[in-house]
Amino acid sequence: MTVVAVFNQKGGVGKTTTTANLAAAMAKNGLEPLVIDLDPQAHLTALSGLNPRADRTVYSFFQSGTALSELVHRLDNGVNLIPSHMELSRVDMMLTQNRHDLRRLKKAMSDEMLAEGATVLIDCCPMLGVLSLSALMAATCVLVPVTAEYLAMNGAQQLDQTLKGLTSRGLHRPKKVFINRYQRGHPTSEKVAQELKRRYGRDFCRTRVCESQSVLEGIGSNQDVFTFAPDSEGAEDFSYLLDELVETGFIRA
Repeated sequence: MTVVAVFNQKGGVGKTTTTANLAAAMAKNGLEPLVIDLDPQAHLTALSGLNPRADRTVYSFFQSGTALSELVHRLDNGVNLIPSHMELSRVDMMLTQNRHDLRRLKKAMSDEMLAEGATVLIDCCPMLGVLSLSALMAATCVLVPVTAEYLAMNGAQQLDQTLKGLTSRGLHRPKKVFINRYQRGHPTSEKVAQELKRRYGRDFCRTRVCESQSVLEGIGSNQDVFTFAPDSEGAEDFSYLLDELVETGFIRA
């Protein structure tokens, strides 16, 4: 069972595009992923071409206890998605950061056996509140996208402190960090890549996902890069990233 929280405590680092394209790569390889959009901005849901009512999204799970399995939407690319809604922003007011509330998502996934035979990806919001902590509680590991800029590294450092806090409570979550929107030969990209490799060692992926027009244009068309441009460099990069995560045992195929 692999439950991956895609998280960085800085916005704009490509968490949503990473989740969407990594899930599409999995579906292309027959892994049948389940994706949970746990960001109230619901960008992943919109990217998937969905515009559901709040009661047909993960908000309904938190608000009224609707079974997660009843909220799954099957997408044309083979990905199973539990969508989000802007009403999800109410969850931080509805729930507290006590152990019972933070374990609700993990317990429901276990009770419904949603991760049995499938990889689950959780697209997290950057704010460290009930939603993100719930995702980290439910996750077996954390994937951290870092764009090739210095501020994104700061977000990764903040996440390091959060994960250390979980480890101190007996909730160790292995992580993998990868560089996103990398530009070959660009001084800042090269410096950030070197610093990430120095800082994270084996936890830093050798795969570098480059800045890609095909990925950006795919988003504008509400499509993952494998659907929009299957022969593009962007599709190749996400295929390599998945291969590395499987080969290193981070994701169990």
